[in-house]
Amino acid sequence: MIKVIIERRIMPGLEEEFEQAAREAMHASLGVKGFVSGETLVERGHTDRRLMITKWRDIRAWKEWHSSEARAMVMQRILPLLTEDETVRIYESG
Repeated sequence: MIKVIIERRIMPGLEEEFEQAAREAMHASLGVKGFVSGETLVERGHTDRRLMITKWRDIRAWKEWHSSEARAMVMQRILPLLTEDETVRIYESG
């Protein structure tokens, strides 16, 4: 199993729109082969910062999702709402 940590910063005032787009993105990943689970956290005191923690069966499953048309489509709604590029980090058991 791996965990993929995604950090995003949202443009001020667009948090509600981001939440809707993020829900759609999470919904799209639910049926993807290799997706195990995911959660989104809001940084305390910083409503513009989000941390997504997703769990995948393996790196191959994540890479397939990351480069898929389905993800590209949901990201078209998310990317314009961000102040900078998202940061993606991949972790595995040590």
